[in-house]
Amino acid sequence: MDFKQLRYFVAVYEEGHVGRAAERLSISQPALSQQIRQLEQHLDVSLFERSSKRLLPTLAAHTLYNHALPLLDGMQQAVEALRHFKGQALRTLAIGVLQTVHTSLVPQMLERVRKAQPHLVVQIYELTGLEIERRLLNGSLDIGISYLPARQPGLHGVLLYEDELKVVIPADHPLREFKKVSLKQAAELPMLLLGEEFQIRQIWQAQLANLGRRPQVQAELNTMVGILDSLPHTRLATVLPGRSQDEHSSHALLWKPLSEPRVPLKVGLVCRDVQRQQATLELLRTLLEDVMNGPHGPASPVDGLA
Repeated sequence: MDFKQLRYFVAVYEEGHVGRAAERLSISQPALSQQIRQLEQHLDVSLFERSSKRLLPTLAAHTLYNHALPLLDGMQQAVEALRHFKGQALRTLAIGVLQTVHTSLVPQMLERVRKAQPHLVVQIYELTGLEIERRLLNGSLDIGISYLPARQPGLHGVLLYEDELKVVIPADHPLREFKKVSLKQAAELPMLLLGEEFQIRQIWQAQLANLGRRPQVQAELNTMVGILDSLPHTRLATVLPGRSQDEHSSHALLWKPLSEPRVPLKVGLVCRDVQRQQATLELLRTLLEDVMNGPHGPASPVDGLA
């Protein structure tokens, strides 16, 4: 038994399917199946009960998995320590970020990560919420910065801060004198919105569905910046996270809080395995708290698992 076989076993155990595990490991299914059979022969135990749809782990597999994780983590830490000693890049951290939180968090986070972990190579991907969750599950992302709670089973969130949805209108809009806009009023407004693949759009549609309504969509764009640039030239409205106002303030736009009810948003770090990513989560949360507690940050971040 070697660490490669243990890593292959963990992938099959977590995926419950040889095909998905092989894709995650970037190897062929026959090669992966052979490695698992060799591991079973070496240990003289059956690790999986095979069915037509998925692999079911045996009691022996549960026991091996609980022992394999700390062994693999220990080996990874040893390898990283040696690389750091030789002055090589330690490892890569892949983070998926929603574009509606990207502008307020990522630029300052990158500089803080560079100073705290100069050997860490950070890869940032701007993605939809659905794509962030899909990539976390298949292992191509380490961490997501997204809205909570995560929608896919098997994902866990650590709350960073709370925001709220606001209505954004041109400065000459009929509702310009209103301090707040009720949900019923907003439901009547012709809107320029992000596409239906975006989580903000899905949250908005869910709120209106509670009233038995659908959004009055007049136009769609796939970037928040494009919407904010276009809005002053229309009589349309949109809905966006209130925190975005700090980065996109303009005399040509007015940001109105929603009421009756307000629509809260929770933004957090999302990962697949809290235990294995604990050090990374703590690092990012600490660094992001510094960003959020700056002059434009929320009053206070919230601790705990979502």
